[in-house]
Amino acid sequence: MCGIAGILLPPRAAPDRLAAVRAMTASLHHRGPDGDGFWIDQEAGLALGHRRLAIVDLSDAGRQPMLSHDGSLVVSYNGEIYNFIELRRELTALGHGFRGHSDTEIMLTAFQAFGIEAALTSFAGMFAVGLWDRRARVLHLIRDRLGKKPLYVTLVDGALLFASELKAFRAIPGFRPTLNRTALALLLRQGWIPDQHCIWDGVIKLPPGGLLSISPDDLAGADASTLRRMARTWWSMAEVVEQARLQPIETDEAELAGELDRVLRVAVGQRMEADVPLGALLSGGIDSSLVVALMQAQSSQPTKTFTIGFSEAGYDEAGHAAAIAKYLGTEHTELRLTATEARATIPELPRIWDEPFADESQIPTLLVSRLARRHVTVALSGDGGDEGFGGYARHFLPARLGPVLGLPLGLRRAGASALTALHADTWDAIARRLPLPSAVSRMLRGSHVDKFARLLDAADEAELYERFVAISRKPAVLDPAGVVGVGASSPPLPAALDASARAMYRDTVGYLPGDILVKVDRASMAVSLEARAPLLDHRVIEFAWRLPMRAKVRDGVGKWLLRQVLRRYVPEGMFDRPKQGFNVPIGAWLRGPLREWAGDLLASPRLRQEGLLDVAMVEASWADHLSGRQDRAIELWAILMFQAWYDSAREPERLLAAA
Repeated sequence: MCGIAGILLPPRAAPDRLAAVRAMTASLHHRGPDGDGFWIDQEAGLALGHRRLAIVDLSDAGRQPMLSHDGSLVVSYNGEIYNFIELRRELTALGHGFRGHSDTEIMLTAFQAFGIEAALTSFAGMFAVGLWDRRARVLHLIRDRLGKKPLYVTLVDGALLFASELKAFRAIPGFRPTLNRTALALLLRQGWIPDQHCIWDGVIKLPPGGLLSISPDDLAGADASTLRRMARTWWSMAEVVEQARLQPIETDEAELAGELDRVLRVAVGQRMEADVPLGALLSGGIDSSLVVALMQAQSSQPTKTFTIGFSEAGYDEAGHAAAIAKYLGTEHTELRLTATEARATIPELPRIWDEPFADESQIPTLLVSRLARRHVTVALSGDGGDEGFGGYARHFLPARLGPVLGLPLGLRRAGASALTALHADTWDAIARRLPLPSAVSRMLRGSHVDKFARLLDAADEAELYERFVAISRKPAVLDPAGVVGVGASSPPLPAALDASARAMYRDTVGYLPGDILVKVDRASMAVSLEARAPLLDHRVIEFAWRLPMRAKVRDGVGKWLLRQVLRRYVPEGMFDRPKQGFNVPIGAWLRGPLREWAGDLLASPRLRQEGLLDVAMVEASWADHLSGRQDRAIELWAILMFQAWYDSAREPERLLAAA
């Protein structure tokens, strides 16, 4: 796990521009505090930089940038190849020798032996790669299958720059980007910016499973659109889904559970390979509990586990995590935080997520990462179980609400209007007294009322999904023509999927890389912690998509098969409870201790001067929230995270110029 940066110059460019790679790399110190390295070829017009977080082969034999044995390839990469031991055996049998035992050397040798795309398909891991072919004079930029590791690319004065984080581009004097208002609208609509967009115009994110091969000659007249067109995919989630449709798993449920257990054991076991202290983040939910159980089953020593607790009711899972840890016999560390300690991290967020990001669970994710880093350098997490095995309400709730959603649209819209007309407390009282299905009753209570109303008047399935993931119906963003129309932001859906599978696919190609993986990568890397997610091993994902839907969603409950596997290790009563999430009480904080901070960022004179947000819409949301008429915490958090980021982006070097 590391930070990478690089520069590729166009022909006849001044080679002294390559020296800026050192400042770019220095900005990524947090991603790799164990050392830096550079490879600069002035004649070729290429510079590679690397910040190292030493995990496997702590000696100089694991340092990067690293040259292949024949000197034809040089690589700077961020991530881990978990099956490097098996690949080493295969490459040794083919006659290849090795200087050390790092996975980087295995990667380079595999590129030599198999070719780039064939080698990539043999890797089980997470990675963002800058690979220079010295003979062909081509730079290959590569991102892992699901987008676990980030890779940003831009052009400045004709030169191509790439880096693990946007902040590296600030080291380049000519980098003066403009704000992308469509990206801002997406942020305010859903809380995160998808990989098809970036907050800065002219910067692209290499897509998950993406490969961009470019030479100095290709840079002549190139722009961001050129780079997008040149990028191709070496792995496609759509192809995985299609292949799964052609090769479904047909066996009984006991065998399904046994096979999933085996696949997960391999994924977890390979992620336990490290030359540094290792542990796990344990929330007490199904996914993290299963990962820890499989770690403990394959370890002769107690697994180190970490969780944080909060005093606020409804936001604390520490007790569940402690019970799981005690049952499995882990070496458990729990830190109970006050609201004051949690809120103290808020000023750090724009620096850590240097593209604005508004999933409020970023706060506890950062805090638990910080706790774990005091004891270990690598931590396994349970991320990915929801997307692969049907864990979100949008995967199964539409079926449970079928009778309601089957009513005529006009009637549902009238019901939605009635819902929003009454105070949330009124509906809470009604929901407790009426003989309603439990799913409907929960949706009518408290802060869920507005969400349920938004679901009721969705015209079709696509709009229903949008309503599930959206935090605001109409993002408060202005352009000269008014509010920006965002439109769909995810790729086309594969054919022959049912409604649950379509929602899971949308999450896997959109929400997962855009929200979950961004959250975990930035939070863990901010404290130099490597986070590994075995449930996102591509072999696990491919297996999950071959399963019948009844093995994932059953009787209105998701992750059915994961539950069956976990029952082999932990009594069902310890984990069979409603999904809680990993959040903090932002709504209460905004009415209380954060009110002054938020009020300053939302001040109408400031918003008018900036000319980016619809002042009336922001004022109305803020007033609704403060009065208690409606809980607007999530959409306000997105606005506040943008405003805080906007301040941080302008202050150091005045780089921001609104388009």
